[in-house]
Amino acid sequence: EAQREQSSVALLFLDLDRFKLVNDSLGHAVGDALLQAVAERLGQHVRGSDTVCRLGGDEFVILLTAIRDASDVARIANKLLDSMAEPWWVNGYALNVSTSIGISLYPMDGDDPDALLQHADTALYQAKANGRNNYQFFTVAMNAQVRERMQLEQGLRQALERDELTLHYQPQVDCATGEVVAVEALLRWRHPELGWVEPDRFVSVAEEIGLIVPIGEWALRRACHDSQSWRRAGFEHGAVALNVSSVQLQRPDFSVRLAEILGEAGLQPHQLELELTESLLVNEANAATLRQLKQAGIILSIDDFGAGCSSMSYLRRFAIDKLKLDGSFLCDVGEDTDTAAIANAIITIAHCLQLTVVAEGVETQQQVEFLSERNCRLMQGYYFSRPQTAGGLTVWLRERAAKPPLRSAVDG
Repeated sequence: EAQREQSSVALLFLDLDRFKLVNDSLGHAVGDALLQAVAERLGQHVRGSDTVCRLGGDEFVILLTAIRDASDVARIANKLLDSMAEPWWVNGYALNVSTSIGISLYPMDGDDPDALLQHADTALYQAKANGRNNYQFFTVAMNAQVRERMQLEQGLRQALERDELTLHYQPQVDCATGEVVAVEALLRWRHPELGWVEPDRFVSVAEEIGLIVPIGEWALRRACHDSQSWRRAGFEHGAVALNVSSVQLQRPDFSVRLAEILGEAGLQPHQLELELTESLLVNEANAATLRQLKQAGIILSIDDFGAGCSSMSYLRRFAIDKLKLDGSFLCDVGEDTDTAAIANAIITIAHCLQLTVVAEGVETQQQVEFLSERNCRLMQGYYFSRPQTAGGLTVWLRERAAKPPLRSAVDG
């Protein structure tokens, strides 16, 4: 009919946010009653010429006919979001349920029902990725992004089984003595089709689909095992350090599992360093676990300090041991720049608070001299070593151990 009349049609694909939680906690009878109430409420916001249908599960489709332009659709989508966000009274329960909406338009986004539905589904996927309780119009660029995201999701579910994850290691060096004071473990993923995938592309995905806990535990176990292997070979390297996510910290058994992993590897708590993001410290829910870890003797550091919402109050409240100065502050240290001034200020404040400072992203002799002049002795970056496999770092440690300490501090 739209083809015959040369009019536009909008297909809205709706999905209830966290409907599974209602079903699992209150039972299917309540879930079914909620779905009926949703269908009735959706019907109140469309015209008689429009169509509302349930596609399956908690998914609904609305077909809006005779659309003048996208702003009409956006206005209706906003009304639907507002309506769905209002409280629901179902079988005596007060429920709060929102929805996410993906939108495709005929004829711009497809000229047949299957294409329109597929593209609306893609837009819905993006709406959920954007935090839920919003709507998104389909775009060609979005299609590519969502396809990659789905590829990452599917790949991650098999990455551990297929042994595609690995750790690369980068040392932290005391530039005054040449001593290796710590080794940071960096998670890497070799996807069979995408090649090497950087953590900033897949870690957030792993968190959202519930895989960060098994992946994080695997990384902890692997890093502790490799650290002990270097010790047995006679290569002292201080602590092994790696990032942990807020999702891991909030698990009730995190501290217990961590103690088990340390015991299995034969490491002492002070030989493990956990790197935390600044955003993680903002969440009070992590406070008790962090205090537990600190009391056990595990080293706590803040990664990329200065790049996020820095607050000195967190440093005292969580008894942080180390700050890792974000490498972006070292880019122009040869000039009298604001970034160099900020780096200088962070180092000075950290020393006043008796915190250890590790400068990340050190690549040049000029940066080494800038930091050394400010008594920031601990450094990490390509100037000393690129991140490399456990085997590669073994070779690096062996060669490093054969050099005189002062020479190694200069040569990197």
